[in-house]
Amino acid sequence: MDNYNDTPQERPKVNPFLSVWLHPKQTARYMIDEKSIGFAILIMSIGYIGSSLSGLIDPKFMTDFSLWILALLCVIFAPIAGIIGTSFSTLIFWLFGKLFKGTGTFSDLFKGLSLTAIPFIVLIPLYLIWLITSPETLMDTNSVDTIPWLLLITGLVSLILAIWSFVITVGVVAEAHEFEIWKAILTVIIPSIILFIIFFIFFIILMFGIIGISMM
Repeated sequence: MDNYNDTPQERPKVNPFLSVWLHPKQTARYMIDEKSIGFAILIMSIGYIGSSLSGLIDPKFMTDFSLWILALLCVIFAPIAGIIGTSFSTLIFWLFGKLFKGTGTFSDLFKGLSLTAIPFIVLIPLYLIWLITSPETLMDTNSVDTIPWLLLITGLVSLILAIWSFVITVGVVAEAHEFEIWKAILTVIIPSIILFIIFFIFFIILMFGIIGISMM
């Protein structure tokens, strides 16, 4: 997790899909210095397919569609979701990083944060196996008496990947802004807490509004 300070002439080729698991800061520096925005979008497009496929579990509002059509839509819209989601995260971490005198640019963070999508590529083969072997339990997990074993596996793997994606996020923010890990952790956690509180308050207000309208 040390900084990757070799000069471009001395720097070896790095495979972001492999190196990010053990060397997130080194990989982030390579992405920032060597790779284009287009390559970052490619990474996000692939990674967001895995995270989007999780929406196929009990799709409450799309039961009239074929499961394979829904899976195809996940693939088609993954780049859009990746660009929007990563752009929003980049804006937040770029602004909050400035509070700790971070030096990273929006472009630096955007390219680096694309790496956080890589862990979710692991979900793609898991959901494909689920689609092929037991599509009925994917569409309706209540269709069997016991919890589908694939649901337990994907749920556990998703949790582990989410934790590691957070670790990568902290490493990327620290490397892009060129400050200490503790500042990176605060840069990631503080806005996350603030947004959670805002959305929670909005949800409570919305629920009271719906209850009030229903009682009229």
